[in-house]
Amino acid sequence: MKKFLAGVAAIAVTAGTAQAGGLDRTGQGIDFMFEKGNVVELRFGSVNANISGTVGGGAVSSGNIAENYTQVALGYKQELNDKLSIGILFDQPFGADVAYPTGTGYPFQGATASVDTNAITAVLRYRVSDRVAVHGGVRAIRTEGRVNNLLITGPNIYNMTTDTQTDFGYLIGATYEIPDIALRAAITYNSEVEQDFTTQQQIGMTTLPEAPMTIVKPKSVNLDFQTGIAPGTLLMASARWVNWSNFDITPTGLGGASLVEYDSDTTTYSLGVGRQLTDKLSGSVTLGYEAGDGTLSGNLGPTDGFRSITLGLKYQVAEGTAISGGVRRVWLGDATTSTVGGEFTNNTATGFGVKLTHSF
Repeated sequence: MKKFLAGVAAIAVTAGTAQAGGLDRTGQGIDFMFEKGNVVELRFGSVNANISGTVGGGAVSSGNIAENYTQVALGYKQELNDKLSIGILFDQPFGADVAYPTGTGYPFQGATASVDTNAITAVLRYRVSDRVAVHGGVRAIRTEGRVNNLLITGPNIYNMTTDTQTDFGYLIGATYEIPDIALRAAITYNSEVEQDFTTQQQIGMTTLPEAPMTIVKPKSVNLDFQTGIAPGTLLMASARWVNWSNFDITPTGLGGASLVEYDSDTTTYSLGVGRQLTDKLSGSVTLGYEAGDGTLSGNLGPTDGFRSITLGLKYQVAEGTAISGGVRRVWLGDATTSTVGGEFTNNTATGFGVKLTHSF
């Protein structure tokens, strides 16, 4: 039962974050570091969102502005001795893909925007005692972004492309465990990462001189808890706070106007139950919630909070090898955009994920 309880919590996150606050996509989790033994973990996820709004009292629709996207992650943990372990993780923690369809008559028709990030995180974990451990590490984040065909004033179209920048942050945290009842409480602080870009911008037919632009990836705190509550049954809970209120994308070519900014921080909660179904099969149900702040949103991310449910299954293929799959349905909070007063309501997203884990 302990082996089941140690692994079933990961099923709930297999399907990916799928439209959490700001540009958050993975939650920057390092759960593989808490598993027993040496571990290799491969994850693949896909998110399909439907986000649309209207202006003019519903007379003009934007069409679906959300581009589908996929994610991959690869983690490896090696135990160096009975107290010290080391791990490395590749993931894609932040991102955005927005495309307003053409031919709709919506004010931003034809506009597209994307933010792509790849991160490599190196982590050390030291077990102070049977119940207490500390961990810390370094994270490198590589980012690039672009905006095309954004109508700003009159007939002027704005385009912007950044160079690709790699910058560094850190993480630090601790865990408390009672293995006999599969209890684990973990806290991890992720530092902010400041990135200084060089931008290439164009307004109408005029190409502007290259200009600097600084973006600060937000700091965050992850709290994760799990415990056995009955034979073969696991209770799981988590909270993630992200300092999005300090995040801002303001190119020089827009005269001080922001492409993306947030008025408040976000806290995302989840609560779930995992259950062993057979000797090889286990499942989970997890609810997620993020409160909206009720403020006006930007045109490149017109949602405000969400509710979600995730269903997951894990199958123990062989000793030490398991495959997990999950599906997540997300109901996105309604939002009103700040510039043209677009009303975005009744929007949803669906995430699918598969994870292969091998321990040795």
